[in-house]
Amino acid sequence: MGTPTSISSCRRPSRRSTVSSHRSNNLTAYGLLSAALVVFALFSWYPIVRGVLLSFQQVDFVNPATWVGFDNFTRLFEDPLFGVAWRNTLLFTGLALVFGFLVPFLTAVLLNELRHAKAFFRLAVYLPVMLPPVVTALMWKWFYDPGAGLFNSALGAVGLPGGQWLDSSDTSMLSLVFVSTWANMGSTTLIYLAALGTIPGELYEAAELDGAGLWKRLIHVTLPQTRFVLLVLLLLQIVATMQVFTEPYVMTGGGPDDSTVTVLLLLYRYAFVYNDFGSASALSLLLFVALGVFSALYVRLTRKADQS
Repeated sequence: MGTPTSISSCRRPSRRSTVSSHRSNNLTAYGLLSAALVVFALFSWYPIVRGVLLSFQQVDFVNPATWVGFDNFTRLFEDPLFGVAWRNTLLFTGLALVFGFLVPFLTAVLLNELRHAKAFFRLAVYLPVMLPPVVTALMWKWFYDPGAGLFNSALGAVGLPGGQWLDSSDTSMLSLVFVSTWANMGSTTLIYLAALGTIPGELYEAAELDGAGLWKRLIHVTLPQTRFVLLVLLLLQIVATMQVFTEPYVMTGGGPDDSTVTVLLLLYRYAFVYNDFGSASALSLLLFVALGVFSALYVRLTRKADQS
């Protein structure tokens, strides 16, 4: 006969010890998360709450803050540049969707079709993302220079007239869109490439057996299989382009004739030129609410479309 097992060794842990063990594990987890929670509280949540409060106060950081209610919003609505800034921002967003949304996707499709030098071309597409935004803006500002700029010099070399790229209200916004598209398309292209890599090869093989060319494969295979990624990136791009600031601030300063004044550039002027942080906070709150409402409606509509 074997050695009998003692009753105490088979006894299950008590309920109290189990609860105590779970509580200890939870405290350890919260302790490890505390640093991240503190960082989020100080640098994310507190600025949001503080910004909402500032939007209802008169603040210049010289005199004590005073509660003014909705006066800051009234001042914004009476500013002629308020409507101009929103119109320019929406125009930039619309043009950025035409170029900045389609160009990376088509680039990803072409790179996915390559059989050789894939790594080289992917690196070449991603390189602009590695440049600081201000450096990119200054470089393209030299490209657009109407005197010794690269574009006008190249046009003059082939006998074509140059353009006033940033000095004309007809071309200034489109010129900024080209800069933004070139600078940001690399990361979006890589995301599309990752999505294309998840498409089963059998679908393309079946389409080729049916005689489908590149265009038909794109319409009937690629787009349906990457629909979710396209919808998510469309939302993210709209939110990002509505917050454009670097390009108009560095390259045009909002000109010519206020044709490139955006919401964030106007916000910057209120805060650091007019020293009116209350109105600047009110404008940021309006932009936050507008983007939040749009995002909620977008998610709801896309969810309904997926369910139908």
